[in-house]
Amino acid sequence: MTEIGMAIGNPYNGPRIPGSVGVPFPNVQVRLVDPDTGKDVSNMPETPGEIRIKSPSVFKEYFNREEQTLKSFDEDGWFMTGDIAVITSSKIYRILGRASADIIKSGGYKISALEIERELLEHPDIEDCAVVGLPDPNEWGELIGLMYVSRNGNKDLSLTEVQEFLKPRIAKYKLPRVIQRVDEVPRNTLGKINKKEVVRCML
Repeated sequence: MTEIGMAIGNPYNGPRIPGSVGVPFPNVQVRLVDPDTGKDVSNMPETPGEIRIKSPSVFKEYFNREEQTLKSFDEDGWFMTGDIAVITSSKIYRILGRASADIIKSGGYKISALEIERELLEHPDIEDCAVVGLPDPNEWGELIGLMYVSRNGNKDLSLTEVQEFLKPRIAKYKLPRVIQRVDEVPRNTLGKINKKEVVRCML
């Protein structure tokens, strides 16, 4: 990202793990912090936390935006990226998504929407999709909602069909609970999925 330059990457020589972003570059310090509790989870494999960075390449400040600059660093001077990741037992980082758009909190779990989307795009009848968190009337946090575009025109997939497809691929608590077919998934001018608009359309 612009504020930090290059911080984590797969090695030029050596194994590259599919789905991972690799290890910190030299002179880059990385830690993972639970954004809800402030607890350092860097030594807790597969526990989601926000990536925070210290490095000579980290920017100094936003121009004429002192308040935004202050909000971007924690009390110990670590830059808060807003990206949620886990570290494996082999010390390899895997990004789950942006805290503001791609992390769904449901039943006490922090769930990566990107992981679910990646699996859904393997479905033979799904051309495009977006996974979001929706208000849960039972107060379990959020319901996992799926908006999808059919690969075969107007074919509707049932929620049960989608869940059965996903069960061998992801944990049960990550299964969508709400489904909606659309002609097109909302995207912004850069072509990225507009998750806020997806949520608005599904409510």
